[in-house]
Amino acid sequence: MYRFASLTFQAKLTPEVFLLIKLKKERTHQEDRRLALWLATSAGLLNAIALGAFGFFPSHMTGNTSQLSSEVSSTDLNDIIFFGSIILAFVTGAILARIIVIWGIIHNIRLVFCQILFVEGLLLTGISVYEMYFHALTSNRTIIIFLCGLMGIHNSTSTQLSSGRVRSTHITGTLTDAGISLASVVVAMLRRDYSKDTAAQKSQLKTHLTTLFSFITGGIAGLLLFRWIGFNAMLALGVILALVSVCSMITIAVRVRKVRAALGR
Repeated sequence: MYRFASLTFQAKLTPEVFLLIKLKKERTHQEDRRLALWLATSAGLLNAIALGAFGFFPSHMTGNTSQLSSEVSSTDLNDIIFFGSIILAFVTGAILARIIVIWGIIHNIRLVFCQILFVEGLLLTGISVYEMYFHALTSNRTIIIFLCGLMGIHNSTSTQLSSGRVRSTHITGTLTDAGISLASVVVAMLRRDYSKDTAAQKSQLKTHLTTLFSFITGGIAGLLLFRWIGFNAMLALGVILALVSVCSMITIAVRVRKVRAALGR
């Protein structure tokens, strides 16, 4: 697997290569916005497709936690177990993604994020094929729990890759961060403050707005696609996730070889 030992070597690669890899240098907001366009859109797509298929949002952990509290008060054991499993699956997905990333960092494997998204794409493809050929109402809750786990992996991956600036499924947090950035920018404009901090807040606001726009756009497209082609929409998303990850790994491998050849390594 390809390892990148120096910033000098990394600098020879174009910014587009860095979409799904973690650098030793800090990522730029432009790179994070590209990341948001891809991962937040795909999260919105999957969330909306799941709503169309199962009547349930797999990424909406705030609502699911509230629903769990409601079910506890009504003492419905089956629903308590279901909503508890949903939350546990999401957290487990996030934990699993973090453990894999730590492993990648320890072994200096910067393609670990590509690998995670590739596996996520394969799992989503498998779920889609299963639903297309073996769909049964009795398995809906199991599939929902599995999708929540994938959402946990997805959100954890984007959060770690962007150092917390892009949360592909956590729209409540993104809206809060966008409000904070907007307030900072407005106050800075009123005070005629043109410092680097103000410029950074503007860039961060653009990143948050890109994430929100991407998630909303993905959600609209997801519902329309599911109504049009059913579970084929989920299948297509899984295949695209896997293909983009593979293409990223191949592109990086090819360009690394070219740079190494140019540097005489």
